[in-house]
This record gives sequence, structure tokens and C-alpha cells, in this order.
Amino acid sequence: MSADVSADTSVIKALKRMRMPQTQRNREFWLLLFACALSGAAFTLVQLGALGLIDPFILFMGGGLAVLAFALHIVLRVVASDADPFVLPIATLLTGLGIAMIYRLDIAEHYTGWGAYSTKQLAWTAISLAGAIAVVILLRNYRILFRYTYLFGLAGILLLLLPFIPGVGIRGAADVWVSVGGLFSFQPGELAKICLAIFFAGYLVRTRESLTSVGKVFLGITWPRMRELGPVIVVWLLSLGIIVAQRDLGTGMLIFGMFIAMLYVATGKTSWVLIGLVMVAAGVLVATQILSYVRGRFTNWLFAFDPSVVDPQGPGYQLVQGIFGLAHGGLIGTGLGQGRPDLTPLAHSDYIIPSLGEELGLIGLFAILCLYMVFVSRGIRIGIAGQDDFGKLLATGLSFTIALQVFIMVGGVTRVIPLTGLTTPFLAAGGSSLVANWLIVALLLRISDGVRRQPRVVIG
Repeated sequence: MSADVSADTSVIKALKRMRMPQTQRNREFWLLLFACALSGAAFTLVQLGALGLIDPFILFMGGGLAVLAFALHIVLRVVASDADPFVLPIATLLTGLGIAMIYRLDIAEHYTGWGAYSTKQLAWTAISLAGAIAVVILLRNYRILFRYTYLFGLAGILLLLLPFIPGVGIRGAADVWVSVGGLFSFQPGELAKICLAIFFAGYLVRTRESLTSVGKVFLGITWPRMRELGPVIVVWLLSLGIIVAQRDLGTGMLIFGMFIAMLYVATGKTSWVLIGLVMVAAGVLVATQILSYVRGRFTNWLFAFDPSVVDPQGPGYQLVQGIFGLAHGGLIGTGLGQGRPDLTPLAHSDYIIPSLGEELGLIGLFAILCLYMVFVSRGIRIGIAGQDDFGKLLATGLSFTIALQVFIMVGGVTRVIPLTGLTTPFLAAGGSSLVANWLIVALLLRISDGVRRQPRVVIG
């Protein structure tokens, strides 16, 4: 019987290797071609709308990035033929739309050459795609990351502490940037979230049994014992420490939210989610009372249109201008290159969503949000399909990180929640964010390939 089962498994795997990978990669090829065509059309419409002519140079630069995206596709055909076919095209399209909007803002501000944000974003996109290709080639088995669980945890903490090193950290409204030799700067917190996701996944796999142990039942919910609350309290304090020390509300919320989501997936206990929400509320209450930075964010959020509380030409100017820009776009938008998104401060980074909403309208903005929804759902599907707990938690944690980051930024600029200092994944200008998000793409591709290659139990 065992010999027959083994033979049946080998036949099924052989048939899968012959037919399914080509189907997946062919689907990815056509979707990627469509994504590159839409990105090129966005560049062209921006030029026609803002300049009235077509500049072949920027289209040539965009074509170079399309070549890199197809290079990653070819690499996947060779070394990860079972990888998910939707992740790469969606990430490519979002990145292309972001660069097109940043280029449109550069035209409005008369930025050219290396001083233009779009030029820097093009360069960072090339670096990001090269990094993703390297990860896909070098990381043959994602499970090897499990061996270095605590090393990644240490690396994540050290990355968060980098901005405090004299001569390296850059002082600003939020101490989240570091400078490398004075040549360029980056935000180490973006890479820290990946390291911490790997650490959380490995840690929860090792300690899941103790975390799921029986506790006290209250209100129909099984609550964990106090000794199991230790990891949650540590991460909660780490998040508060980031908010206090770095004046960075967004990163603290992101790390804590990611940990709670992975904890829920690992244990299946609703009580962990409720505990997380209570701790978030407690942290926000404490922060608003003792930190003027956080209190100011909440004041701007609650009284954005009240000139007696918030100066419309001061702290409330950015939020109000962004909302007016969305209102100006209406349902179908003004058209690429024909709005005035440059009136909003930091329209290329923090407020890239209102910029796109003004010129693409509510329909275009919903289409972008649907792309994020599909991307996150594919990532979660990769995690659910996995048979090993580490891959399941890592894929789910990375996908939830993208989802939470989008919710925080879109909610902030639309005044659903207070605005924080995060970036919108793939769209906003910022090299460190773009590199980190494309590394997440590479990890999801590798995990999906590993999941699909895992042998399934055959009963005969």
C-alpha cells in the first residue's frame, strides 16, 4: 500500500510540474504585460494632460523598469515556477501608477533631473526589483529563515535603534531616518518590519502550545493566563517606546497590529484580538495625555474644519487641502495631468492617495484599493494553503502588514482615523519603503512556490 501511495504521489507531482507551472507563468506573463501597458498609458496621459506633448525619455526609463519586471518573471519561470501569478503584476502596476503620479507632481513643481522625485523613484524601483530578483534566486527554501528567528528579532530591534546613533540618525519631526555617508538616507523601520515579521512567525511557532493553553472563561471567551500575556506586553511596550522615543505613531501601530494579527492566526483565540484592541486604546489614551505630538494629531483630526481650534493655514492645512482635492476629483476625476494635486503639501509621499483620487476620481481610487485587496487576499491565501506553520504565519503577517499600512494611510488622509507618518505601499515616493515592499513581494513569491511544491497526502 505504501509503495502505491508513493507512486501515485510521484505521478501527480510529475504531472503538476509539466502542466501547472507553465499555466501559472503564462497567466502571470499576460497580466504583467497588461500592468506595464497601463503604467505606460498613465505616463503618456500625464504628459499629454500636463505638457501637451510626449517626452520619449521618461517613457524609455519606464520601459527599462518593465524590462526588470519581466526579468523577475523569467527568473520565476526558472527557479520558482509554482509561484503565485498575481502578486508580481499587481505590485508592478501599483508601482507604475505611483511613479506616474510623482512625475505629474514634478511637472507641476518644475522639478527636473536628479532633483525630481520621479527620477529618484525610478532609481529606487530598479534597486527594489534587483533586490527582489536576488531574494528569489538566493532564497531557495524560505524555511531556512526559521533557523534564525532570534537573529532576525535582534536585527529588527537594532534597525529601530539606528536613528538614535550619533552621526547616523537624522533629526526631524520624527527620528526615523538615518544617513549613509551623507550620500543617501533611508528609513530602517521599513526593513525592521520584515525582520520582526520573521521573528514573530518563528517565535509563535515555538511557543504556540503555551499560548493556546486553557485559561479562564469570561463572557463566553477563553482568556489567556497572565504568564501568556508576557510577549504581548513586551511588544506593546516596544510599540509605545517607538512612539515616545521616535515620535513615530505609524510604525508603533504597525508593529503591534502585525503581532496581534499573527498571534490570532497562530492561536485562533478571539481573546487575543480583544486584548490587543484594549491595549491599543490604552496606549493611545496615555500617548494623547503625555505626548504633544500625538495630541496634536488627534486635535487636527477632530477639528480639521474648525478654525477656532486648528489654524487652517497651519497644522490643518495639509489635511483640509487633501480632502478638497478628493472632492475636486469627484466620481471620474479631472484626468491625469489636469488637476491641482500640487496644492497639497507632501502630495508625492504622505498624500499620494488624494493626488490620485483628484485626477482618477473615486472610481480610479476604488480600482487601486481593489488591487491592494487582491494583493492581500493572495498573500493570505498563500499562508492558508501552507502546511507548515512558519510559512503560514510569515505569509499572513507580511500580507496583513501591507493591508494595515494601506488602511492607516487611506484612513488618515480621508479623516477616518488620525494621520500618521507611514507611506502608502508601492505608490508613495520613498526608497526604503519601496525596497521593503518589493522584498515582501519576493518573500511571498518564494513562500507560494514552496507551498505549491509541498507533497499532498494521497489516500489510495
